[in-house]
Amino acid sequence: MTSIKPLPAVLVIGHRGAPAYRPEHTIASYTLAIEYGADVIEPDLVATQDGELVARHENEISGTTDVAGHPEFASRKATKTIDGVALSGWFTEDFTLAELRTLRAKERIPDIRPDNTRYNGLYLIPTFQEVIDLAKAKTLETGRTITIYPETKHPSYFQSIGLPLEQRLLDKLAANGYSGPDAAVFIQSFEVANLKALRAKTDLPLIQLLSAPPARPYDFVAAGDARGYAELITPAGLAEVASYADGIGPDKNMVIPRDADARLLAPTSLVADAHAAGLLVHPYTFRPENNFLPADFRSSTDKTARGDAYGEITRFLQAGIDGLFSDDAFVARAAVDAFTAP
Repeated sequence: MTSIKPLPAVLVIGHRGAPAYRPEHTIASYTLAIEYGADVIEPDLVATQDGELVARHENEISGTTDVAGHPEFASRKATKTIDGVALSGWFTEDFTLAELRTLRAKERIPDIRPDNTRYNGLYLIPTFQEVIDLAKAKTLETGRTITIYPETKHPSYFQSIGLPLEQRLLDKLAANGYSGPDAAVFIQSFEVANLKALRAKTDLPLIQLLSAPPARPYDFVAAGDARGYAELITPAGLAEVASYADGIGPDKNMVIPRDADARLLAPTSLVADAHAAGLLVHPYTFRPENNFLPADFRSSTDKTARGDAYGEITRFLQAGIDGLFSDDAFVARAAVDAFTAP
């Protein structure tokens, strides 16, 4: 139940579930992604005050929950520096799990996805265990192995406040039967040091996330390492990544860049270079709205309207990717099925 071999030819990864249709990181969003054909669901993990792992894109939750409307938590509002950036709001590490469960999720980008606001206030913040339970239940129900793809969010920060994520994650996975390199799980991180530390403890699949240059892994910044993601995507850098990870999750613009008019250019050598190093390539994030699409795939100037996400995804499939993070698993599934059909 917790192993998958072989993997599908190309993985459709439900990025935060199916947030083109439901508020992100909710059981409703993950469930819909699976129903629309996702092979994988992706929970971003942060910690609560009492050390529980929950699914939120950020530990600052004012944009994705109704916490600001809870007067009993008004005094919890704070300003903190997360990965070098000052943020004001409410943070998961200042709430127990029981307190977080009194909150409800809301749409993160209502100006782009106004239809999703109808679901504001309906859904709980899920625990990692609930995401695992869903994947296992849907595996039995559908006969497809539903893989999970947890991300450790801000690992250096959580380490610094005494709530390290890594062992909690490994313990939860082990308790649920995930073990070995063929387990139905990928662990991902934008940082490097925590992936190397994880590799020393586990043979579960690991993925190095990559932001577009000139961005740098925060653990490099904190350690005074002058390198950035640009150095990690050179052949030498990819060889280093392959020493501790099984694949990369690059910003999609690192695979096929855009010109000054936001139109797609020719692919870079990243996919070929990563494959030469023995690494999988799972770019992010494919979203259906014009606001996010390359100019040549937009349907209009209406940023909320949907364009030709199918066409964009097909271009990336032609570039040889092994999977993709998509907010719209329905369109991604259709594009992948058409591309991989015999």
